[in-house]
Amino acid sequence: MLKWALIFFIVSLIAGALGFTRVSSAAGGIAKILFWIFLIVFVIFIVLALMAGEVVF
Repeated sequence: MLKWALIFFIVSLIAGALGFTRVSSAAGGIAKILFWIFLIVFVIFIVLALMAGEVVF
């Protein structure tokens, strides 16, 4: 998911540099949404890993 966020971010930068502002804005919005989804899932997995570690030890 983070890979796709980075791809959309790069597309956004290139489109912005070439003057395609609507494409750049759309790709930037998609990249932002994917990044936040990745961050939320990452935090959930960290919490689950810490909880599982406490049960084992």
